Amino acid sequence: MELLFLGTGAGIPAKLRNVTSMALKLLDERGSVWLFDCGEATQHQILHTSLKPRRIEKIFITHLHGDHIYGLPGLLSSRSFQGGDSEVEVFGPKGIELYLKTSLSISGSYLKYPLKITEIEEGVVFDDGQFRVEALLLDHGITSYGYRITEADRPGTLLAGKLEEAGIPPGPIYKKIKSGEKVTLENGSILDPSDYLGPRQKGRIVAILGDTRYCENAIRLAKDADLLVHEATFAAGEEAMAHEYFHSTTAQAAGVAIKAGAKKLCLTHISSRYDRHASRELLEEARGFFESTDLAEDFKEIVLPLHQP
Repeated sequence: MELLFLGTGAGIPAKLRNVTSMALKLLDERGSVWLFDCGEATQHQILHTSLKPRRIEKIFITHLHGDHIYGLPGLLSSRSFQGGDSEVEVFGPKGIELYLKTSLSISGSYLKYPLKITEIEEGVVFDDGQFRVEALLLDHGITSYGYRITEADRPGTLLAGKLEEAGIPPGPIYKKIKSGEKVTLENGSILDPSDYLGPRQKGRIVAILGDTRYCENAIRLAKDADLLVHEATFAAGEEAMAHEYFHSTTAQAAGVAIKAGAKKLCLTHISSRYDRHASRELLEEARGFFESTDLAEDFKEIVLPLHQP
């Protein structure tokens, strides 16, 4: 699992940062990519990476401000010409369906794959047993969601030596035990997988928040997260301005990470007012509150390793 930032700026494209989009790469886990927001020129950014649009399975939109959605119709259209034939599901606030259907219809765009659009409310918006995605409302003036992605716990390591000691030769039984299935042997005895598996491997948690003021739902979404992605449109000390414009400061983002017990914080949605040097100052500022903080940059990738049992 890796999180690749495709755009990390705020409001408008800039030379240093494109507008918001990030890709959660789940290639090892499910052979697919999930996008979170799709600002203008996201598909151009993808051209500079190894991402394949045909791998995009789901797209989660936090809110309907242009810097988070203007790249979506173009990306969906281009995917048809890039070998994409599998279904794409778009999740987002009420209005995303009208926006997409109108854009694609008026432009005469034809998709060669099924497009499913789900307008969400608070709660669990996706759960297939492997990953669960929850959404909660944030505080941004318009409807803006944050997402919490939780990976299911994995079975523990197969204790093959213990099975061999029990007289069970390698074969299909090992696979059944590894998957957590009880096995009845020919002699009628039952193998309980819990006796032949190591401790379960805890699943990873990623919290990706849309634009927001400091709020309690951000803390709930980030509870014990391995990675929290939080906007930092303003520097510490500019809380009054951040509140006026429905955004957050570096200090407020760090405060969410601290209260939530997140393991790592990554700041994004950086205003074009901050050049490369000033952006580093934002990072050091946040680290003064929460040491395990990183700064998102276009094409930066954060690897989320498996938990060790």
